Amino acid sequence: MNYFKCVLSVVAASVLGLALSSKPSIAQVAYGSYVGVGPAVGLSDGAQIGGVIAARYKLLESPISFRAQAFVGQSTALVPTVSYDFPLNWQTDAYLGAGLVFAGGDSPSPVGNKISFALQPGIDYVIPNSNTVIFGNAIIAFDAYRNGGGTALSLQGGVGLKF
Repeated sequence: MNYFKCVLSVVAASVLGLALSSKPSIAQVAYGSYVGVGPAVGLSDGAQIGGVIAARYKLLESPISFRAQAFVGQSTALVPTVSYDFPLNWQTDAYLGAGLVFAGGDSPSPVGNKISFALQPGIDYVIPNSNTVIFGNAIIAFDAYRNGGGTALSLQGGVGLKF
């Protein structure tokens, strides 16, 4: 449990540090909604490896995005979030999202096996002169397990196609 508190503290401090130390940016939020796929690794209940299907719907002229991730593998879960996007440059956004984990079944998914609150820090990078997006993020699900609660931590990343 101390490991997860440490990881959560590092992620929170990183995002907070980015938010507090950044100066107003003249770069626009990286344009584009996308759908992507990639691997996912759950680090909480033993190492769980699966896949993720990720989607982002970018609100135009606003630093807000709607995101959803579907985990597939031994067990499934859906994680819809709303994120605030921090533009780092013309191609890159860092973001912090909040939402819910919808997971069920007897065996836990990388993000647990019950409905829980989640934070999602991450980064999106658009490859210049293309419709390709590289994404990576973590999902921290609180009170994510039916038997004993506990925090679930999942890391995922992949490649997406802008639309």
